Amino acid sequence: MSSQSWDVQQYQESASFVPQLGTPLLQLLAPQKQEKILDLGCGDGKLTLEIKNYGCEVIGVDSSAEMVNAAQKLGLNTEVLSGDSLKFKEEFDAVFSNAALHWMVNKNQVVAGVYKALKPQGRFIGEFGGEGNIKHLVTVISDIFQDFPEFGDFKNPWYFPSVAEYSEILTETGFTVEYIELIPRPTPLKNDVIQWLRIFANGITNNLTKEQQQKFLKEAESRLYPLIYSKSEGWVADYVRLRFKAIKNS
Repeated sequence: MSSQSWDVQQYQESASFVPQLGTPLLQLLAPQKQEKILDLGCGDGKLTLEIKNYGCEVIGVDSSAEMVNAAQKLGLNTEVLSGDSLKFKEEFDAVFSNAALHWMVNKNQVVAGVYKALKPQGRFIGEFGGEGNIKHLVTVISDIFQDFPEFGDFKNPWYFPSVAEYSEILTETGFTVEYIELIPRPTPLKNDVIQWLRIFANGITNNLTKEQQQKFLKEAESRLYPLIYSKSEGWVADYVRLRFKAIKNS
């Protein structure tokens, strides 16, 4: 499968809930004036800008050139860099990451790079998809690929760990985990599940023909309807977030 790509306008119109739901994570970060902070997976820079407005020096990195370009239009210092290729050494008071770490499947390299980037006693604050996140969506997508072998193999692009698994990675890298928990967060979709799939699952389907993509979307909508749709609430994604705070030991 090809890698995920992002349509910034589509993302901003239909997935604005992603940065909006990051407010509690900013509170956990508690940025202080003149701190130097790395926003890992900064996306279009909405939360990066909020951190900067606390009086911090912020650098944002993201693997998407489209997202980085959008963030730069906000006057932010951002660059295209994948989470498993961080190049910094003891530069930051904190590393912040919202709704991005589940895209970084090379999790050990990511955590090691964060550890190296932090100053001694620096903090790593993050929230991303945890165990059970979008369970219905992942199951349905997997089942569709199984039922339509002409689509090819389904390669899950996401990493949704348990509290125990991610705690172990953090501690083995050298962090002290001060706080970590799974937070169920059923999330209403602004439009419908097809739009969600177009935004967040295009890396799964972009090797399909146009006809196959349409077949996939119709199948997914039909199968997901009894699982995550109700007349009273509309489409609600079964999100589960893993939120944590860890401190670099040395």
